[in-house]
Amino acid sequence: MPKTEMTLDRINDLLARAKKAGADDADAVYVEGTSLSVAQRLGKLEKLERSEGADLGLRVLIGKKQAVVSSSDTSDSALDELVERCVAMAQNALDDPFCGIADPSELAETFDIDGLELCEPGEVDQDKLISWATACEEAARSVEGITNSEGADAGWGRHQVTLAATNGFANSYAGSGSHISVSVLAGTGTGMERDYDYDSAVFSTDLRDPADIGRMAAEKTLRRLNPRKIKSMQVPIIMDPRVSASIVGHLSGAINGSGIARGTSFLISMMDKEIFGPNITIVDDPHRKRGLRSKPFDAEGVANMKRNLVENGILKTWIMDLRSARQLGLKSTGNASRGAGSLPGPSTTNLYMEPGTISPADMIKDVKQGLYVTEMIGSSVNGVTGDYSRGASGYWIENGELAYPVSEITVAGNLKEMFKSVTPANDLIFKYGTNAPTLRIDGLTIAGQ
Repeated sequence: MPKTEMTLDRINDLLARAKKAGADDADAVYVEGTSLSVAQRLGKLEKLERSEGADLGLRVLIGKKQAVVSSSDTSDSALDELVERCVAMAQNALDDPFCGIADPSELAETFDIDGLELCEPGEVDQDKLISWATACEEAARSVEGITNSEGADAGWGRHQVTLAATNGFANSYAGSGSHISVSVLAGTGTGMERDYDYDSAVFSTDLRDPADIGRMAAEKTLRRLNPRKIKSMQVPIIMDPRVSASIVGHLSGAINGSGIARGTSFLISMMDKEIFGPNITIVDDPHRKRGLRSKPFDAEGVANMKRNLVENGILKTWIMDLRSARQLGLKSTGNASRGAGSLPGPSTTNLYMEPGTISPADMIKDVKQGLYVTEMIGSSVNGVTGDYSRGASGYWIENGELAYPVSEITVAGNLKEMFKSVTPANDLIFKYGTNAPTLRIDGLTIAGQ
């Protein structure tokens, strides 16, 4: 596809063309990115890929009708066709009484993009990525007992997001990210087990040492050998940070403004009520320095800010974009997210549960019999009722110690009760977009053999 540089001036010109063609309002988002990735297995390079791409999305509003069209062709003739098609689609769309761009009073006016440190200067070259993957896999394979490797990979990417609308908003920001991961196997035949380790960061200098990642993957794999099955029972469960973030993720789904507006959440009647214990605070922070999901404004140009979704156990807000906020008779929380070819929708940024005071080791010591979960498989979570059932594996806790690996387990309960019994440890690390420390949850049912 032909590509012409999409400056803010050209995007504003595109919006003017849309207005001239019959649009009452319009906005446009332009996303361009570059990525480089390598993968190796058993010491041999298997993948070396570089990709560059760009997408332009135009949204047109005519009265209470709207449409979105995207294109990777940004030539003048393609933009004319984009406007014509989008306006025609909007004219034939169904009415949506809640659609519309932001009022100028809602727009982000001042923000410190540089202070967020969203983008690492320069580029991580392929030789550096290859050295990361090599060091990571070699360290994993050097651990006695490791019998095979699924490979190691490393990657780097940068993206630029530009947003403009006919309400006067026009701005852009860049972001970057790097990652390293490895997966290895131990054992033979039907007794083989696998595990992995992984790290990601906005700045490559914040990544853990690749050899440390490899050794940790090997140690996790070896600890999983010879798993046992356990009987069905009710015992305390402790979730490793690798899986504990899923509990926070289930909360974000339950308080998403779109679901609340549709009436499809088990928390719909719980605003300003206690849904967690009084020691629990859950935060969404779009302005976290070097955060994996940080951004200076949301996808509608609305001002965003750090806010407590749950404060001392009390639910304080829904997660809303403009449309869901209008449906609920509220104001947007600045949580709109969108791709070039999609309408905005509510989404979290850097979401996390604040840590507690107890160490993971002391948390385990306090359990006479229980399950330490390191991996969850599949998902059967009913967003309307809160019913929860997921496959799991990990380690059996006996008399305050990790006794032996266990597998083929189903963990079941209801998120309402689970939320209220959560106890966080003090080991919060910001490794993903959604993070939580080690969590203890009481009252769950384990279905084993």
